Amino acid sequence: MSKSTAAKRYALALFELAQQHNQLASIEEDLREVKVVFKENRELQVLLATPKLSLTRKKEIIRELFAKANPLVVNTLQVLIDRSRINETVAVATEFAKLANEAQGVEDAKVFSTRPLTDDERAAISSAFAHKVGKQSLRIENEIDPSLIGGMRLQIGNRIFDSSVSTKLDRLKKQLIG
Repeated sequence: MSKSTAAKRYALALFELAQQHNQLASIEEDLREVKVVFKENRELQVLLATPKLSLTRKKEIIRELFAKANPLVVNTLQVLIDRSRINETVAVATEFAKLANEAQGVEDAKVFSTRPLTDDERAAISSAFAHKVGKQSLRIENEIDPSLIGGMRLQIGNRIFDSSVSTKLDRLKKQLIG
């Protein structure tokens, strides 16, 4: 079984449990935090993958680190430890987010701008672009990129909408130079 297939199966199982217990939003939020912890702390993955620690000790570490997380999330992490698949944690969280987004009619989007977006700007971008990708709304992550000069670049999945000043200047330059 490939890593992506295993991650999809664990994510689907957790997603179904989340729906049964009406805890989709809280589990999704907890998994976002878990994903950040695992991405930023490679040492944690190495520690949890080492055969020198017992399964019991690894599970204790998970319980201590994620004491405030939803019990379903903690249990899933412990199952991943039991099955020697703790290295799949980030992939499971990513797959879960895809399933949750699909169920809620939401899509993740990255907006690159020269300054932080206001809440009104986020709402306007979400309402303007959500229908273009067939969703009800966008969950916007704002990244600051001063090289844009002005305007913004929006990435939704593999689609990019670019209205940045730097891109417009590049196009103009190509037209003038040939």
